[in-house]
Amino acid sequence: MKCPTQDFQQETKKKMRAVQDSMDVLNGKWKVSIISSICCYEKRRFSDILNDVPGISNRMLSKELKELEINQLVKRTVLDTQPITVQYELTEHGNTLHAIINCLSDWGIAHRKKIVEK
Repeated sequence: MKCPTQDFQQETKKKMRAVQDSMDVLNGKWKVSIISSICCYEKRRFSDILNDVPGISNRMLSKELKELEINQLVKRTVLDTQPITVQYELTEHGNTLHAIINCLSDWGIAHRKKIVEK
């Protein structure tokens, strides 16, 4: 049996560290769903996201959106309306997640189909 080279092992560790970094940012039950909601519509109000993500509470949505803002994935804009409207959109950096969201969606559709067919 051939042993992996040291370069291969280092590259593997680097990739695993990068995956862990990604998971640290996107961790939890809600963040990917929140990002998906904003991805689909480009700009969403708080109440729209709340309706898009079944089971999330106001408090949890607020917390998760703040964390996504801190990680520079989501931009919060307060609109000058009566009553005041808050709108969320992905930042330029957040928009890099579109491909990942699309891949997750495609995989989810294929997986559901495979499971239902059994």
